[in-house]
Amino acid sequence: MKDTQALKDFLQTPRKIVITTHANPDADALGSSLGLHHFLIRQGHDVSTIVPNSYPDFLEWMPGNPLVINYEKSKEAAEKLLSDAELLFCLDFSGFGRIKGLKEAAMSSPAKIALVDHHLNPEIQPDFNFWNDQSAATAELIYDLIVEFSGKEAIDAGIAECLYAGIMTDTGSFKHPSTTSKIHRMVAELIDLGADVNKVSRLIYDTNSLHRLKFLGHALAEKLKVDEGSRVAYFVIGEEDFKDFRLKQGDTEGLVNYALSIKGIVVAAIIIQRDNEIKLSFRSIGDFAVNKFAEEYFGGGGHKNASGGASDLSLEETEKKFKELIEKDILKTHIK
Repeated sequence: MKDTQALKDFLQTPRKIVITTHANPDADALGSSLGLHHFLIRQGHDVSTIVPNSYPDFLEWMPGNPLVINYEKSKEAAEKLLSDAELLFCLDFSGFGRIKGLKEAAMSSPAKIALVDHHLNPEIQPDFNFWNDQSAATAELIYDLIVEFSGKEAIDAGIAECLYAGIMTDTGSFKHPSTTSKIHRMVAELIDLGADVNKVSRLIYDTNSLHRLKFLGHALAEKLKVDEGSRVAYFVIGEEDFKDFRLKQGDTEGLVNYALSIKGIVVAAIIIQRDNEIKLSFRSIGDFAVNKFAEEYFGGGGHKNASGGASDLSLEETEKKFKELIEKDILKTHIK
């Protein structure tokens, strides 16, 4: 769904614009936001990018990173920008519950809303809609939006690298079923436009701290649990793990994929306790629709093969609930 012409008409006049994305921003969230930020600035608009909270160190290389406003650290400034905004871009999330403490300020803003997202069942009712659940990444949608507005020449090397980072990570380095021929053609264009894909890949995947590598070894040796009968593997990571290994934001990113890589496993999960919250992430192969499972049992959702949820139980009780669901073969009822 695209409201390209309507948004184009609205942006004929210089506007005060705020771009925001979901809590705990990943490469697609931040790359999409900064890619769009640079484009709109060059169109003559007054643009601010606000994130609900911090993001991993390995994303700080992105052009424009110093311009990003962390709501948890600059609440008054962020709220003032939202109260003055004429247009609010909501990127890579489909419900205001995903932006945590920023929710109230965003919902009370007088700004018109532009939704750019690829997640299922959007809750936001935008003035300008760029939602498509068939897209592999929000960065793909931002690429299309920029090209439709101003052509490929509006994408410089910095924008290209931001968008490439989002596409690369949300497709699992081009391994997920969402990796289409269109994605490969788009990535080829981004390379031609100046994206240094080797640099981007290295900065995101090959900048591990020693603490993270030691944690990874510990998690694989001590925390990985496998139920071969149900073809499910999962990790349970508690607060003590974060303390013992001095983990930072993003250090558990990608861990669930090791569980899914085990031969014969079709569903993987990670249950994480941090800052008095219990979060779950699910991954699957083929026809197992973990988004439906996450929605029904853990109040979450997402994509068919990649989703998440939360639990208000203790870590031990959450694991017990998950194990009981596995033992009852509940996951098999979510084959799509």
